[in-house]
Amino acid sequence: MKVAVYSARKYDTDALTRANEAEGNPHALVFHDIQLTPNTVRVAEGSEAVCVFVNDDVGRETLRLMSDMGIRAVATRSAGRNHIDAEAADELGIEVRSVPAYSPHGVAEYAVALMLTLNRKIHRAFNRVREGNFALDGLLGFDMHGKTVGVVGTGLIGACVCRILLGMGCRVLAYDVRAQQSLERAGVVYMPLEEMLPQCDILTLHCPLLDATRNLIDAEAIERMPDHAMLINTSRGGLMDTGAAYAALRAGRLGSLGIDVYEEESELFFEDRSDTGLTDELLARLVALPQALVTGHQAFFTSEALEKIAEITIRNLSDMAGR
Repeated sequence: MKVAVYSARKYDTDALTRANEAEGNPHALVFHDIQLTPNTVRVAEGSEAVCVFVNDDVGRETLRLMSDMGIRAVATRSAGRNHIDAEAADELGIEVRSVPAYSPHGVAEYAVALMLTLNRKIHRAFNRVREGNFALDGLLGFDMHGKTVGVVGTGLIGACVCRILLGMGCRVLAYDVRAQQSLERAGVVYMPLEEMLPQCDILTLHCPLLDATRNLIDAEAIERMPDHAMLINTSRGGLMDTGAAYAALRAGRLGSLGIDVYEEESELFFEDRSDTGLTDELLARLVALPQALVTGHQAFFTSEALEKIAEITIRNLSDMAGR
């Protein structure tokens, strides 16, 4: 079927084209580098399906316009669906498919990389050495071995994080609505969030963004953490109150922050903003702090993940075409 692919970068185009060819080119893929919004949905005129990514607007208005155009399928190149109004899609008879798992190891490894980089000040040392400064002052870190790390959410990604940290000799605590016995047998200790927070040298977030988890880590939660603790978020920006985290960093209450996601990222990430600068005041202030490390939603970005996302997306489109 004919598919309008939104938010398509060259790496998306290449991976999806290869996956489509491997299946015998069952779909006519039309690539667009613009985001899907109610104002851009007309670009998909004549298509039977759209293929989207995390910052596309697949809300009720967009879906209504798609329905009027005869589009009956949405394939998102992501595990999360919080950019899609599932209720509206169901009402309009539009089927939605996602990629439930593509590279949990890649995201988990990236989360741990953020921990190591912040702890050992590698990003700061890199910039210093480029300027000829080889002094160690201000670069003191700590041994990860023996430290307590709290993992919020132990699905595929969170479970991988737990196993990596256990291998490094960390004490691993976890919070989830359902405990994994295999992780408990490995040494992970599950407990309520309010009990876990005061014990965490590092807290890392790996749960989905739901009404119940929005701003899960707010000013009150940060206040419960030990002084100078580290906070990591590679899941969804809305899981934490970024403003509260920034204030805690400035006050010296929070030791360091590593984020690969941001609640207001839809108009910022996946684009080169070097010529225009950051228009988001909070994010601009945050990236200026030496104890903060911000990256642009790249935790998923491995060659293995791109291939898996493309393969599953093409299969999803084929399944929906056959219905």
